[in-house]
Amino acid sequence: RDGREHVVRPHEPGYQNNAAAVGGGTTIYGAQAWRFLPDDFRMATVYGTPAGSSLADWPIEYADLAPYYERVEWEMGVAGDGDLSAKHWPRERGFPMPPLPVTRRGVALRSGAAALGWDVLPIPALINTVPYNDRPACTQCQFCVGFTCQVDAKSGTQNTFLPRAIATHRCTLVPHAMVTRIEVDGRGHVNGVTYATDSGETIRARGRAVVLAAGAIESARLLLNSATARYPQGLGNRHDQVGRHLQGHYYPAAVGLMPEAVYDGQGPGIATATVKFNHGNTGIVGGGMLADEFIDLPIVFWSRNLPPELPRWGEANKRFMRDNFTRIMRLTGPVQEIPSPDARVTVDPAVRDRWGQPVARLSGTTHPETVRTAAFMFERAREWLRASGAERVWGQPPGLYLSGGQHQAGTCRMGDDPRTSVTDRWGRVHGHKNLFVMDGSVHVTNGGFNPVLTILALAYRSAEHLARTGV
Repeated sequence: RDGREHVVRPHEPGYQNNAAAVGGGTTIYGAQAWRFLPDDFRMATVYGTPAGSSLADWPIEYADLAPYYERVEWEMGVAGDGDLSAKHWPRERGFPMPPLPVTRRGVALRSGAAALGWDVLPIPALINTVPYNDRPACTQCQFCVGFTCQVDAKSGTQNTFLPRAIATHRCTLVPHAMVTRIEVDGRGHVNGVTYATDSGETIRARGRAVVLAAGAIESARLLLNSATARYPQGLGNRHDQVGRHLQGHYYPAAVGLMPEAVYDGQGPGIATATVKFNHGNTGIVGGGMLADEFIDLPIVFWSRNLPPELPRWGEANKRFMRDNFTRIMRLTGPVQEIPSPDARVTVDPAVRDRWGQPVARLSGTTHPETVRTAAFMFERAREWLRASGAERVWGQPPGLYLSGGQHQAGTCRMGDDPRTSVTDRWGRVHGHKNLFVMDGSVHVTNGGFNPVLTILALAYRSAEHLARTGV
């Protein structure tokens, strides 16, 4: 943002981390399984395009994705309340499992929402609340988001789709490997990839089609690092669109001190949300979802829930945590980000990774309208906490910065016009009939929700199209 170059290491703020493991982010995610709303797919039509932004409509509509949302919900297993969900999303059937149990915090929030006249609903989650798909129900432990599930009740690609694929004997999983290049022949035809193994071996894999699913930063980086004499700016980048429109999610959060204990030690902790403010807010572009948070470990509580004037260490700090750990409630949620063409991924000309490949370079910020939306949602969080009985509320709305963390999206956006997009509506990279992107990179906008269900539904839709039509 300040125009200066600096190297950010994985443990430092601004790294925009995402899990690199078999199963990707689903091994440690919070598993909130929201659909995007119909208006999330036509933001430019609903709000116009703010000056300096790259806000645009998707080339598909909610109805195009609805059958695939349902398929993911039932094949992976989502817990939720179908009747309450149907008040906000057109849907053909409910969820296969009942919702997560309501926590003490959820009880307090539902009381506050009732006082305000706000509708709430349980948070849909890719977590077994009853035995499902030959895996047990959640034990409500205190280690959910940021950790693998100790009983395998949390659904991810590592315990659903990947085992099924391997069981067909038509899928070979190569762990501890890094794809370094997409291979293109002299005619511009994609014919495979080159990857490096953990032992240092370099292997060329050929295929009739190549699918990228490495996340918005790494998929864009791989396209850019696969430049050739024929494609000097990288694959799919004839119009300088690869890497642009990087989005994540702002998470404005308010913290409240309640008059009595609201911590019950029962995970995962998420139970109650409102989608009242995702759209229709006067003078605001978009909006967002607000919900209670996952159960906090003491170190996480110390990191983000302390009042601003409290010393970060010493006797006063310990006394506050001892007296108030059970009385603190945090309220937050993702907001609609207004994409900017200057928020982008490029590759660094000098810094390389251990495989000798140029690393990703991130630059720019989100659009100022995102900050206004985040400030609006922050005030709604404060309002909800006070109505729920909070004696004191603190926190501050976020400022302008680059957003591209675990909800990263947008760098290979889909569209019908190759001049303003990277892939078509099926995830096929413009100009390469057998090269596809099937991850959050293709999102035109990233919704006011956790995007995992949309990523999975789009992958189902695109993979079905590829299997049906071929290349």
